[in-house]
Amino acid sequence: MGMLSLNQRAALLSVLLLVGGLLVWELSIPAQQAAGELTEYELLTGGGAPKAGVPPPSEVLAKAWEELSNPFYDAGPNDKGIGIQIGYSIYRVLAGYALAAMVAIPLGFLIGMSPVAYKALNPFIQVLRPISPLAWMPLALFIIQDSEASAIFVIFICSIWPMLINTAFGVAGVRQDWVNVARTHELGPFKTAFTVILPAAAPTIITGMRISIGIAWLVIVAAEMLVGGTGIGYYVWNEWNNLDLTSVIFSILMIGIVGMLLDACFGALSRAVAYAE
Repeated sequence: MGMLSLNQRAALLSVLLLVGGLLVWELSIPAQQAAGELTEYELLTGGGAPKAGVPPPSEVLAKAWEELSNPFYDAGPNDKGIGIQIGYSIYRVLAGYALAAMVAIPLGFLIGMSPVAYKALNPFIQVLRPISPLAWMPLALFIIQDSEASAIFVIFICSIWPMLINTAFGVAGVRQDWVNVARTHELGPFKTAFTVILPAAAPTIITGMRISIGIAWLVIVAAEMLVGGTGIGYYVWNEWNNLDLTSVIFSILMIGIVGMLLDACFGALSRAVAYAE
């Protein structure tokens, strides 16, 4: 058998680390805790609900099988499948993200191509960019008076800055020789932007979009914990209130997997436009 390739060795190491970590986790959970240990008060009073403890991975895997075998069930407002909850979250993320892209990319082009626009807008960007997206939530709820639209607005406000800054940086960094050639061929501003500047700046723009989607997925979980109702963030908070740590850990893993898939999509898009560099 020939030597393993770099990717094969990396995959093998990842599997070994995963198995080793799960094994340590499983063996580190005492049997009493896994079964549900009673508090001293509950022993004195003759019973009561089991004390919440960190579940072993075997319980988390059993929960994952249970949830993923029927992910789209709907048994009422507080009892929906994990697929429905993730679907609500992805919808909010994509809605706010699309609105941010519609604003950030054209504005980034303007800032990158016009030094005057950059100097005029830069103070506003520097003031608004450091504000935590969740700090906008109370104001959004008061003005919009709708939790769904407020969550989308929070995604919009957190997604816009990486796209805006990276677009402006990518456009400003396009080689002046290419722009001069476009002028020599008497191309108008819009045709120059679409046929010369956009392909050249595409890798930098996609990088900004990739950063934005990661931030948006982080923020939606926290936003849904605040507004409640539906979504993976609400699911985590609801299960925590029920002291169901098995469901909490399962939902955390699902958040990570969905975030990884979203990032992988933009990673593939980034590789597709890399020829423009």
